[in-house]
Amino acid sequence: MKLYRTQSNVIIKHEGLYYVRTISDYDALINQDDLYTNLLKSISEMSSVANGEMLLTGHLLPPMGTQEIWAAGVTYLKSREARMEEAEASGGSDFYMKVYDAVRPELFFKATTQRTVGHGSKVRIRKDSTWNVPEPELTLFINSAGKIVGYTVGNDMSSRSIEGENPLYLPQAKSYDGCAAIGPCLYVAEQAIDADAIITMEIKRSSHSVYKDSVSINRMKRKHDELVSFLFSECSFPQGVFLMTGTCLVPPNDFTLSAHDEIIISIDSIGTLINYVSE
Repeated sequence: MKLYRTQSNVIIKHEGLYYVRTISDYDALINQDDLYTNLLKSISEMSSVANGEMLLTGHLLPPMGTQEIWAAGVTYLKSREARMEEAEASGGSDFYMKVYDAVRPELFFKATTQRTVGHGSKVRIRKDSTWNVPEPELTLFINSAGKIVGYTVGNDMSSRSIEGENPLYLPQAKSYDGCAAIGPCLYVAEQAIDADAIITMEIKRSSHSVYKDSVSINRMKRKHDELVSFLFSECSFPQGVFLMTGTCLVPPNDFTLSAHDEIIISIDSIGTLINYVSE
């Protein structure tokens, strides 16, 4: 089933039917051990609404409350290669080769709710960066007990020119206002997402496609539970946490985002997240 957030309600979609709930504490709603079962029980006591899909038109809030977003880096071979290329001039390329094969993954803080937007909203590129790309990522929602209970589509906006100057500039390349988007919903299922699920990203400029590619999430080197274990080893998340699991699609090196570009990221079972680059 899928949870969508609007300004006033949570809309639950299950087996083609829509249910509307007024929620005063979204954190408490999603931070449950058996989220799927509890939601199923909840909607069994509710009546579906007609034309529920009309409630999803326009901008949706990101499917998060007060949670943080963290991210994993260099979890796909494609990402390792791209990072090595961008950092070659600074002499930092070896760092990315080593972390790809290391026992400990790269994990970093990405964004707060304040710096995150939802479906249909605008993401930003830094004014002090000359090379900017979106990074499509399967994003986990992990409850406070460290259990993966949901999934969403993530866009990890990245300033490649800044990170390429020096790996120590990673926080500036990754964390700033409008640096992240998640949505369109929180996908909650009885079982883990299909390992063969496909991620597709397309970028349009003036309505014309300038980039499009797809890949399966089974290309990821690290397991989801492995990333969660390292993230929770010395950090607690009282309301749960979102974790972007790494990018598997990277536009060519001669590409950089421009104002008004449309970024379309789809993941099987979850849906499609669309964002626009602000001026």
